[in-house]
Amino acid sequence: MKYLFLFLSTFVFAQQTKNIDFTSVAARLQLNTDEKSISGNVNYSFTILNPIDTLKIDAQNMQFSKVELNHENISFINSGKQLLIVFPFRKGKNQISFEYKATPKQTLYFVNSEKDTDLQIWTQGQGKYTSHWFPSFDDVNEKVIFNLEVSFKSDYKVVSNGVLKQKSNIENITKWTYEMENPMSSYLLMLAIGKFEKQQLLSKSKIPLELYFEPKDKSRFEPTYRYSKRIFDFLEKEIGVKYPWKVYKQVPVRDFLYAGMENTSATLFATRYMVDSIGFVDRSYTNVDAHELAHQWFGDLVTARSGKHHWLQEGFATYYALLAEKSIYGEDYFYSKMYESIQQIKYASGTDTIPILSDKASSMTYYQKGAWALFVLHQEIGDRKFKRLVKNYLKKYAFKTVTTEDFLAEVRKVSNFDTDLFSKEWLESTIINTTKINKLLYKNKITKLMLEVDKRKSESLATKQGFFKMILMSDAHYLLKEMVVNQLRNESFEAKRELLELALNSKKLQVRQSVAYNLPKIPEAFRMEYESLLEDDSYQTQEIVLLYLWRNFPKQRLEYLEKSKKWIGFNDFNLRTLWLSLVLMTPEYVCDKQAVIIELIDYSSEKYEATTRQNALEKLIGFKIINDTVLINLVKATTHHMWQFSKFGRDNIRILLKNQEYRTAFIRILPNLSDKEQFQLNRLLN
Repeated sequence: MKYLFLFLSTFVFAQQTKNIDFTSVAARLQLNTDEKSISGNVNYSFTILNPIDTLKIDAQNMQFSKVELNHENISFINSGKQLLIVFPFRKGKNQISFEYKATPKQTLYFVNSEKDTDLQIWTQGQGKYTSHWFPSFDDVNEKVIFNLEVSFKSDYKVVSNGVLKQKSNIENITKWTYEMENPMSSYLLMLAIGKFEKQQLLSKSKIPLELYFEPKDKSRFEPTYRYSKRIFDFLEKEIGVKYPWKVYKQVPVRDFLYAGMENTSATLFATRYMVDSIGFVDRSYTNVDAHELAHQWFGDLVTARSGKHHWLQEGFATYYALLAEKSIYGEDYFYSKMYESIQQIKYASGTDTIPILSDKASSMTYYQKGAWALFVLHQEIGDRKFKRLVKNYLKKYAFKTVTTEDFLAEVRKVSNFDTDLFSKEWLESTIINTTKINKLLYKNKITKLMLEVDKRKSESLATKQGFFKMILMSDAHYLLKEMVVNQLRNESFEAKRELLELALNSKKLQVRQSVAYNLPKIPEAFRMEYESLLEDDSYQTQEIVLLYLWRNFPKQRLEYLEKSKKWIGFNDFNLRTLWLSLVLMTPEYVCDKQAVIIELIDYSSEKYEATTRQNALEKLIGFKIINDTVLINLVKATTHHMWQFSKFGRDNIRILLKNQEYRTAFIRILPNLSDKEQFQLNRLLN
C-alpha cells in the first residue's frame, strides 16, 4: 500500500506548486554537536489555490512528531524522503507545524571539534540538498520567506539568511533570530556557526556589508576583502536594479566544497581565499567575491526554472564578475580573460558536445560559454539597450523562476536582434564561430596581439624572436607576456635566453612566475638570474622556484633550505610542508630530523584542512615515512566530506595494502578507529 501511494503521489507532486503556495516558514532550531544532528519546531503557512488531497514537504531521513494542521493533530506519512499529509484540502489559508530531527550525511557539515575550540558548522544546499537538514522543497519553483531562530553556545556566532532581528542569552546559550522579507528557493537557505569576528561597511546605497573572519585571520582581512565594497557598488550600478535584500554577509568556512556559494543575502566561501598581501597576487578572492554577489540578482532574485536554463544563473554571474574585474583591473584584463575563456571552450569542444540549453551541460558550458553568449549579445545590441534589457528582465521576474525564452522575449522588446539565430549559434550548438569571435577580440589591442601570438605558434623562434622581444619590452598586459613565455617552453635555452631575461626584468610578478614554471631544467649559466625569483612576493613562485633550484643544484641545497626555513606560505602551509619534505631528502642538512617528521605528520592530522592534510600525506607516503599515526590519518581521509580527499585516502590505502607489512599494520590500527572509519577500512581490506 505504501509503495502504491508513493507511485501515485509522484504524479501529484509534480503539480503541487500549481495547487499549493507555501508563503512563509518560521523555525526554532537547535544543533547537537555530539550527535552531529539538528532538530526543531517548524511552522509553514500556505495557501491552497485549488482543491488537492496531498501535501508534501521534502525531508530526507528525518524523524517527525507533533504534526498539526491548523493547530489540530493530523496523521502523516514519513516516506524517508518526504513528509506527506493526506487530507481533503480546500481553497484558503492554512498552517502546518511539526517537530523534527535529522542527522544528515551531507549538506550540514560539522568541521573540527568543540574540544579543540575550533568547531565550525555550515550548510551547502545547492541543487536539491537543503531537504537533508531542513524540511523544505527540492523544487526551485517553490519560493518561501524563511525566518530562522537558532540557539547555540554563546561563545560562537550564528549566521543565517536575512536581517538579525533579535539576539538573546539564556545562561550560556544565545538565541539568534533571522528574518527575510521576500521569498527564495530552499537551496539558498544557509547556516554558518563558528568563532567568527566581523567588520561592517556600508554600500553607497546604505546596505550593510558584514564581512566575517576568524580571529587568527585578522591580518588577512584587508587583502581578502580589498575590493568587496567597490564590487558591491559597481554591480548595483551596472545591473541597474537595487540589491534585492536588506543585508549582505560573507563568511569564510573551512573545508568548503566549492570556491563559494551564493546563499540569499549570505555568501559562504572557502578559507583558502583568506590571504595576506603576498597571497593576494596568486589567490585573490576578487573574482569569487564578484561572482557570488552577482548571483544575488541572477539566481537568488530570479531563479532558473530547471537545470536546462542554468546558464541564466552561472553565465550571468560569470559575465558580471568579469565586468566587475574590468572596473578594477582595466579593459585589457577583461579582454584577455575573454580570450583565455574562448580558447578553453574551443579546446573542450572536441569532447564537450552538450550545448548550453541542456540540464546535462558541463560547468564550463554553463559558466564560460554562458558568459560569452552574454558578451556577444551585449556587443551586438549596445550597452544602453543591454542595461535596459537586464533591468526589465530582473524587475519583471523578481522572486520568480524563469526560462531562457523569458529572457529572450525581453531581448526582443528592446532590440531587433535575431534571438532565434543567437539561440541556435550560442545556446543550442557546440560549434564555435571563430570568425565572429575574433572580430570581437580584435576590438582590443591586447587580444589582437594574443591572436597573433597564437597564430604564429608553429613558426620557428628565430622567425618570431623580434615580435616576442617587442612584446616583452612593451608595457603590454602581463597576460600577453605570460603567453609569450609559455610558447618558449620547448625551445633550447640558448635560443630563448634573451627573451627569458627580458621577462625576468618585467616588474610584473606574474610574468616572472611564468619563467619559473617554464624552466624546470635550469642551466648553471642562468642560476643566479633564476635565484632572484626566490625574492618575489609570491608564495606560488617561491614554491616552484625552491623545488626546481633544489633539484637542479645539489651543491646549493643547504643555502636554499637555510634561506627558506621560516617560510609558511598560504594558509594551507604550502611552503612549510615543501621545506620539511626537502629537509628530509637532504641528508647533509643538519637539524632535528625527528622533529621535522613529527611536524610533517602533524600537518596530516584532523587539525588542518583537507588540502594541507593531503599535501602532507602525499609527502609522507612518498618518503615512506609511514607509522601507525600516518595510517590512521590516511584512513580518516576516507571519511572526509570532500570527495577529492576521500578518494585520495582510498586510492592510497589500496596501493599500500598490496604490501603485506602495511596490510598487517592497517589491521593492527582497526581498534583505534571510529565505527565510520572501521567501516571504510574493512571495505578496503576485504
